[in-house]
Amino acid sequence: MLANHFTRRTALSLAALAVGAVALSGCAGENASAAGDGKTLSIDFATYNPLSLVLKEKGWLDAAAREQGVTVEWIQSAGSNKANEALRADAVQVGSTAGSAALLARSNGSPIKTISLYSQPEWAALVVNKDSKITTPADLKGKSVAATKGTDPYFFLLQTLEEAGLSEKDITLQNVQHADGRTALANGSVDAWSGLDPIMASAEQDGAKLFHRNLDYNTYGALNARADFIEESPELAQLVVDSYEKAREWAVANPDETAEILAEVAGLDAEVAQTVITERSNLDVGTVPGESFTKVLGNIAPTLVASGDVSKQETVDKALATLVDDQFATKANAKNISGE
Repeated sequence: MLANHFTRRTALSLAALAVGAVALSGCAGENASAAGDGKTLSIDFATYNPLSLVLKEKGWLDAAAREQGVTVEWIQSAGSNKANEALRADAVQVGSTAGSAALLARSNGSPIKTISLYSQPEWAALVVNKDSKITTPADLKGKSVAATKGTDPYFFLLQTLEEAGLSEKDITLQNVQHADGRTALANGSVDAWSGLDPIMASAEQDGAKLFHRNLDYNTYGALNARADFIEESPELAQLVVDSYEKAREWAVANPDETAEILAEVAGLDAEVAQTVITERSNLDVGTVPGESFTKVLGNIAPTLVASGDVSKQETVDKALATLVDDQFATKANAKNISGE
């Protein structure tokens, strides 16, 4: 079944481009097939997921997969929404999103499971330019706000508006990707932006103000896998989670080097990358997606329905009850992965 799955995956590798992801591996599925192997594990990396950057940089997963005759194809996700699009299209088998985005995707029929957690970050906040007169969420009434639908910053915005007695109808939402949201704020196209690190930290360094923060409205970083991949290739799923555990242990022990990797990949100043890693990422977190994870998602579930992103509460409840597959995280062991 593994060979059949990866043959199907090879045929779909170009779908990654269709969903806005960029393949950066030097040995894609077609090349592996031509070499007589044909087995490719497609997995994403993202600047909002520092562990993915460490893992890609160090090559630990690549080396471990190679021992099983599998080539790793790294595909970049520009946001949780893009990672979810790639997962749904079978362009990646494993993708990283915010927990809220994972719940939204499963609620809308995407065949994914959260198999591990990679962070408990404070990566979203509301941002304005330094000369803005907006100082509270209530001030957003009648204003234009940039956010990326289907991601933590978007749900952060909705929850914040609700707390202020407002809703999405009280603002003009500009649905753009995270980087474009920062640009729109900087050039005055919008009044505010619901931002995401590390782009948000870079904007802050350039003078933008984080006028509203709330750690409780940030959900965990979720590592998700397609259900068919889990069923057909559990040994590879375990390899991915073990590799992530090695990356997590290394990143916690080496925050400066982790910040350097982030700075290089994301094109950030060293100081900005340090802020993201040491102050807002919280990589030293339990990786098993347990009660604390599902409780946070349970809190945001009504927001998914109220916003119209999911048709009814029953659908979200069912998705939440079936989202987690913790069999790999509970057995995660960094010692199973070679390398320094």
